[in-house]
Amino acid sequence: MFVDRARINVTAGAGGNGCCSFRREKYVPYGGPNGGDGGDGGDIYLVATTRHTTLNHLRYHSTWKGNRGEHGRGSDMHGKNGEDVPIEVPVGTVIRDRESGAVLCDLSEEGQRYLAARKGVGGRGNARFSSSTNRAPRFAEKGEPGGEASLELELKLIADVGIVGLPNAGKSTFLSRVSAATPKIADYPFTTLSPNLGVVGLSDYRTFTLADIPGIIEGAAEGKGLGHDFLRHIERTKVLLFLIDPGDLGPGETLRILEEELAQHSGVFGERPRVVVFSKGDIPENRARFEEVKGEFDAPYLISSVTGEGVDDVLEAVWQALDRYAREQREEIVFDPSAETEYRYEAPFTIEPENDGFCVEGRKVVRAVRMTDFENEQAVHHLDRTLKKMGVYKALERMGAEDGQSIYIAGIKLEYHSE
Repeated sequence: MFVDRARINVTAGAGGNGCCSFRREKYVPYGGPNGGDGGDGGDIYLVATTRHTTLNHLRYHSTWKGNRGEHGRGSDMHGKNGEDVPIEVPVGTVIRDRESGAVLCDLSEEGQRYLAARKGVGGRGNARFSSSTNRAPRFAEKGEPGGEASLELELKLIADVGIVGLPNAGKSTFLSRVSAATPKIADYPFTTLSPNLGVVGLSDYRTFTLADIPGIIEGAAEGKGLGHDFLRHIERTKVLLFLIDPGDLGPGETLRILEEELAQHSGVFGERPRVVVFSKGDIPENRARFEEVKGEFDAPYLISSVTGEGVDDVLEAVWQALDRYAREQREEIVFDPSAETEYRYEAPFTIEPENDGFCVEGRKVVRAVRMTDFENEQAVHHLDRTLKKMGVYKALERMGAEDGQSIYIAGIKLEYHSE
């Protein structure tokens, strides 16, 4: 089954907890803290690969969880890091945020990786907090929870050339003639229910990929027929091959319908080179019809996928169009060595007023709160010192915070008291 959309939820591995432990040995009356750190959790990556051609393997595996880091132990033994989890997706997969719909990444090349969920770091053991003023810290940090994300995956096939035509125009027959692909072929509409890819080989070791898209009908861009669901698969193509049946009542009207549907779906098609081909040239009536209407088109070709007539000429024309398009794209890329790198300052934390207090956001601030054991008094005092050192209290004071007001950090409700 061809599946080109999938929704997944990913949760990276949480960090392991730090250990609170003290050295216990015979003849060593004052052993110091020796609690080890927890290991980091595992990241979750999306990796583009040619091993998969659809998203079918994610259809029933929509929830992915990373590996947790091991907890720290006594004798300064640190926990093992959790292994990363790679999720393989086909080359050409577009990753979107499910809530906002924003495009996060486009995995268009083999081996490209996208960090879908960031690991949680391991908590520090009590040995890390030993100092000249605190010789016996009796607390350790908790492991940070792993990041979470809800993603929508959309596959857009990577092909050099896209075959566009009405149902029964002979697209699948043409693809089977010029490549080793074996699409389903029959004499009824919508034989092709999913896109098919084929690799075309020419002389001098030249090759390109060809995509057979299900037939487009008038109104496809509005959701009619099957073409609407698969029009996006030809967005990446460099050349469009319009395949027209001369037996249609109006070949010119057929081309107009196809052009309008592509334009309504996306403006990118207006920039693509085109090759117009008339199929089924082995039928005498079609050959005569081609001679009548060929003047209405720009250098059209007549082929027969059954006998092979005209097929080689079309493939050469397609290759020349691909070559011209590639040269034009290279000319448009201009490197400017004088361009300066833009650096943007990111505040360590932000504070927003709430109904009964303030909400503090910021990666380091949120991490400090999430890794605090609020059941341990020493750990709470350590968090208090950390927030003070970060300047959170002074910022709250400047914003007019009053004693007793609520401060929300990472979903935890704290109470503000002036220094």
